[in-house]
Amino acid sequence: MGCINLQKLSAVFALAVLVVLMYGCSQSETAGHGMAEPQDVVTFHFDNARTGLNPNETLLSPTNVKSTGFGKIGFYATDGKVDAQPLYLSQLSIAGAVHNVLYVVTEHDSVYAFDADTGSKIWHASMLGTGETTSEPVDKCLLIEPEIGITSTPVIDRTRGAIYVVAMSKHGSTYIQRLHALDITSGAEMFGGPTVVEGSFPGTGANSSNGKVVFDPRQYAERAALLLLNGLVYTTWTSHCDLQPYTGWIIGYDASTLAPVQVLNLTPNGSEGAVWMSGAGPAADADGNLLLLSGNGTFETDLDAKGFPNKGDFGNCFLKIATSGGLNVADYFTMSNTLQESAADLDLGSGGTVVLPDLTDGSGQARHLAVGGGKDRNLYVVDRDNMGKFNPNNDDAIYQKVKLASGLWSTPAYFAGSVYLASVNNHLQQFKIENAKFPATPTSESTNTFTYPGATPSVSANGSDNGIIWAVENNHTAAVLHAYLATDLSELYNSNQAPASRDQFGPGNKFIAPVVTSGKVFVGTATGVAVFGSL
Repeated sequence: MGCINLQKLSAVFALAVLVVLMYGCSQSETAGHGMAEPQDVVTFHFDNARTGLNPNETLLSPTNVKSTGFGKIGFYATDGKVDAQPLYLSQLSIAGAVHNVLYVVTEHDSVYAFDADTGSKIWHASMLGTGETTSEPVDKCLLIEPEIGITSTPVIDRTRGAIYVVAMSKHGSTYIQRLHALDITSGAEMFGGPTVVEGSFPGTGANSSNGKVVFDPRQYAERAALLLLNGLVYTTWTSHCDLQPYTGWIIGYDASTLAPVQVLNLTPNGSEGAVWMSGAGPAADADGNLLLLSGNGTFETDLDAKGFPNKGDFGNCFLKIATSGGLNVADYFTMSNTLQESAADLDLGSGGTVVLPDLTDGSGQARHLAVGGGKDRNLYVVDRDNMGKFNPNNDDAIYQKVKLASGLWSTPAYFAGSVYLASVNNHLQQFKIENAKFPATPTSESTNTFTYPGATPSVSANGSDNGIIWAVENNHTAAVLHAYLATDLSELYNSNQAPASRDQFGPGNKFIAPVVTSGKVFVGTATGVAVFGSL
């Protein structure tokens, strides 16, 4: 991800170095000033590029991920739904003992630290203040139900010793959003926290007053995962269904003080355009830019001299947000029919983004690409150096568009030159990239399909070897964990193969991505976390 020049390496060696750097550089960035342990999982989808790849998995391989020797080995119960991806720290010293620790948050506003190997509870902390409860589904919007507490995936800074969590609560008729920094060894509040989420931004859009758009905590949920980048914790906000009034917010906080230091509204003179992405977090590239997708909302087709909407409203866009010198939209892409898609709720913002490693095209030029997609049945591949902006006549300005059979409510994964994704009611599909271009049709696909919302796959590998793609069928009756060979998506294992319901783990949650590390697979559910490993 820009740490070294891979073009000067041999192809085989480049791949081995690349997977290590994609994980290691991101982990170092997330941890502040220093490399985290190789098996740590401190952010959504493993790294800030959101590749979904753990390239340091030495215990799991295609030869031992079989139902004869691999399966469910535990279940860690919680007090509410686990909508966020669990996180993991290896070899953490707590009160004189060393633990591998699994961090789990719930919609009941709880944060748990479990011993990842035994399931014993190390600590448990509630984010509810005195006299507070979790929020009900606001105005009966059931996107998050039956209660709203901690929905987004937290982020861990091992160097600072903190896990950052956003929690929603209610005191009487007052709704509250807070950012917490908790001690990873005890759950105690750090840095004088928590900080109440507040904000305003110049504009005359929805919920504005005296020339400023105002953040109303009742109207928002923190669904997208947190991002830690260059000492700041970034939060992004979405609405409850499409309940008005709302706009699109990005707020950055100092990781050492929890003070708000950056704010950007994506639709300051319009409405909607929130950041949802089905639980995915904004991605970040090596230059410190955020890559994310905004939902349906205001976009001015009248452009200024730079090709940007003339009132600064970026609803329904693939966005590149610069972070140096304050948050600002550095570049964007949106479809030629973006207004029609927003009106029909066919927005981009239902899917997540992935920043790809530098790729070389057929003419030898290095390409800096990112991918993402939403409800309109396309995977959009953007050149981060020139994303394409808005063309009212066609979408030819974009680097590449790949037609999908159905919409994306999930985040792709990347490994060894291939992108893996599962759109709604479709197979898990592999797209093998050649000369920095995607094929028009999948290279391979799974035999089974995934109902709504599809699946967000994760990848485990040992360098460039032993690649396994993990994906969960997140249905409401009996979720299923699948493992596939990365080369052709032939199935290695699923949790329905063993007799007598040995590996079944109950109902799943919509947007859960499996966490694979240290020989184990952790899957969030409606009542806790299922744990898979060697039997």
